[in-house]
Amino acid sequence: MPGLDASAQTTQPTTPMEHMDHASHSAQAPVAIHSGAQELTTGEVTRWSESTGKVTIRHAEIKNLDMPPMTMVFALKEPSRGASLKTGDKVLFHAERSSGALVITHIEIVADHDH
Repeated sequence: MPGLDASAQTTQPTTPMEHMDHASHSAQAPVAIHSGAQELTTGEVTRWSESTGKVTIRHAEIKNLDMPPMTMVFALKEPSRGASLKTGDKVLFHAERSSGALVITHIEIVADHDH
């Protein structure tokens, strides 16, 4: 029976292991999401002010600004983009320093708070 055990060990276990190794590469989510040259940060809208064109976001670490997770106010480069934002929306965004202010240059809703 040792021959039977040896053949079972060489043919069956290697195939699932190979697939498991490949599957684990795609299962690991990156910490930051890249969109072209921009690194996107995850966040949640806590407030949108149409009158000021500013949005308050509870966000993860913003790597390109070396900023830890926190809640803060950002100006939108294109304030019209904020019209669709609602409190509770999950977003991906890119922020940059511009003349001493933090400005969101890209924002997209990834999950609506109503869903």
